[in-house]
Amino acid sequence: MYKRQFVLLFLSTIISAQHFIGNYSIVFQDSSRSNRDILTEIYYPAYSQGQSTPAVTGQFPIIIFGHGSAISTNAYQNLWQEFVPRGYIMIFPTTEGGIISNHQQFGWDLQFLVTKIQYEGNDSSSPIYNIVSNNTALIGHSMGGGATFLAGDSLCLNNNNQLKTIIGLAPAESFSNGVSSITSAASITIPSIILSGSQDGVTPPSVHHLPIYNNLASNYKTFISISGGAHCYFGNSNFVCDFLENASSSGISISRDEQQQTTFDFLNSWLDYTLKNNCEQYSVFQDSVINSNRITSVSYTHLTLPTKA
Repeated sequence: MYKRQFVLLFLSTIISAQHFIGNYSIVFQDSSRSNRDILTEIYYPAYSQGQSTPAVTGQFPIIIFGHGSAISTNAYQNLWQEFVPRGYIMIFPTTEGGIISNHQQFGWDLQFLVTKIQYEGNDSSSPIYNIVSNNTALIGHSMGGGATFLAGDSLCLNNNNQLKTIIGLAPAESFSNGVSSITSAASITIPSIILSGSQDGVTPPSVHHLPIYNNLASNYKTFISISGGAHCYFGNSNFVCDFLENASSSGISISRDEQQQTTFDFLNSWLDYTLKNNCEQYSVFQDSVINSNRITSVSYTHLTLPTKA
C-alpha cells in the first residue's frame, strides 16, 4: 500500500508541476479600517516567467500566506516555487513586517484578503482575471501562523464559503491587543493542520503549537511534529529568525531542505484534496500521517471526512 501511495504522489507531482510563475504587487485598501493599505504580492500560474505575464487559462485555488514577525516575504520563496507551478495562486500581504507587529491587524489583513482576492479575480484589468477559484486556504508561519487563527475565527462564525482549510507552520500564540490565537482556535470548525518542528525553541510546541491544536473545534484536525525539526526551516534563511533560532533552539538534527521536503510531502496531498477536490490525495495524506518515519509524533481528530464542494 505504501509503495502504491508513493507512486501516486510521484505521478501527481510530475503532472502538477507544469506552470511558470507570474507575479505582481498591488495595494488593496480596507475601507472598514480607515482605508488601511495592504501591500500584497501575488504569484500565479503563467505561460512565462515574470512580472504580470499572461496567466494560464483555468481556475486555480488560492493560498493566502501570513509571514513571521520581521521575516520578509522573500524568505518564503520556497513556498511559492513549490505551490504555484502545481496550480495555485499565492497571496502574500507584507503588512506588519517589523519586529513589533500588531497581530490582530495582521489577522484582519488575512481575513480581508480571503474575500478581496475574489473581487480581484473578477477585475478585467488584473493579471489574475478569470482564473481565481473559490477554494481558499490560510497558511501562516510563526506570527503569521497565529494570525491565521485570528483571521479564521470570524470567517468560520460567519460561514464564509471560500475558506476550506487552515494550516499553521510553527504557529505562535498571539498576544497583542488582548487577542489570542489559542482562544480563536475554539471558533475554528474547518479542517486544520499544524506542522511543528520537534526542536523549536523559538515558539516551543508545548506553549504555542499544541495549545492552539488542542483548542481547535474542528472535527478534522491533525498535528504533525517533524523529527529534529526547527522553527525557521519552514522558510529560507532569514537573519532575524535564524538569530532567534540559534539563541533558543537545540538538538536540530535535519537540514532545512529535509524539513521543507517533509512539509511539502504532507501539504501537497492535503491541498490537492481540500482545494482541488482530488479525493485520491486524501489517501496519500493519510498514508503519510500513519507511515512516515520523518515525524516524531502525530495527533489527530478525524471525526468527519472533510466534504468536497
